Amino acid sequence: MVDWVYDELVLAADLVSRNGWTGVRAGSSEARALSVLLRRGQLHEGEVLPANFRSTSSIQRKSYDLATADEKYDGKPTRGGRLDALVIGEFRANTAAMQKRATAIRGVLATGETLPAVLDDEVESREGGILEHLARRRERDPGLRSRKIQTALDAGIALSCEVCGFNFGLTYGERGEGYIEVHHVTPLHISGETVTKLDDLALLCANCHRMCHRGKWITPSAVRAAIQTA
Repeated sequence: MVDWVYDELVLAADLVSRNGWTGVRAGSSEARALSVLLRRGQLHEGEVLPANFRSTSSIQRKSYDLATADEKYDGKPTRGGRLDALVIGEFRANTAAMQKRATAIRGVLATGETLPAVLDDEVESREGGILEHLARRRERDPGLRSRKIQTALDAGIALSCEVCGFNFGLTYGERGEGYIEVHHVTPLHISGETVTKLDDLALLCANCHRMCHRGKWITPSAVRAAIQTA
C-alpha cells in the first residue's frame, strides 16, 4: 500500500468540498479523472507502484475517509490516514484558497512535473509539496538572487533580514559576510508565470524564510506581524 501524500489528499479533498462535503463514487467522472492523473505517479517519483495504484475504488475510499474526518461529520469516521483530518480541516478553514491550490496542483501535474524524494538541499522530505518545490526551484534563479543582493550593497543597505533584522555577518563574522536568502514576496505557484522585478523579492534570514513557506504560505509582512504578536 502506498501512503497518500499531502498533494494527493488536497486533490481528493477538493472533490469532497465540491460534492457537498461527502465522498465521491468510483464511477463518477471526477473519480475517474483524478485516478488517471494520480496513476502517472508523479508525486511518487522513483517508487515501485502496484497495478491498482490510485484506482477509482481507492479514490472513492479516500474521499470518504476525508469526508468522515471532517469535524462537522456526525457519523462514525472511517479508518483514514493521519493527514486526512488536517487536509479536510484546511479546506473547511479556507475553502476558496484550498480549491485554488488544488487547481494549481492539477495544472502542474498536467505539465508532467515530478517531485523528488528530497527537495533540493532539505535534510528531510515532506509529503507532497510539489508547489513549494517548484516555487523554491524558481526562486533560486542565481541571476535574480545576485542582482537583488548587489543592488542592496550598491545602495549601502546592510544585508539584514527585512522581517527580523538578523544579519549573518554580525552574528557569524567573516563566515556570514555577504550572505542572505532571497524570497519571492508572492510565491510563483500563486502568481503564475510573471516577470519578476527586484521589488518583488525580499531579503530574509533562514528562519523567517522558512516561516514564509511553512504549511500554507504567508508573506514576509505576515511573518513580521506574527513576531510582533508573539
